[in-house]
Amino acid sequence: MSITIKGDTFTTFDDLWRASKLTEVEKDEIQLKIELVGKLIEARESKGISQKRLAEMSGLKQPAIARLERMQATPQIDTLFKVLKPLGYTLAIVPDVPEQ
Repeated sequence: MSITIKGDTFTTFDDLWRASKLTEVEKDEIQLKIELVGKLIEARESKGISQKRLAEMSGLKQPAIARLERMQATPQIDTLFKVLKPLGYTLAIVPDVPEQ
């Protein structure tokens, strides 16, 4: 799998991360997507739910779930709620820095 950002294609995450063209905001966005998708896949697999079944439960189509899991699509917030709800998750806003 490869990812193209600003016309440059990267085949490993380390190559992408070291790319000097990425701003800190872009790195934060990528990290968020990786964590979100990773958690979604982990939750789906831990419950033994196939992509097809999750699509049925969320009202989406299986190819949409697959694109989401491959990070080929950035979901709208309402789509995230539809996918996370049957998995027993929700979205939350938390402080970026631990409170002191």
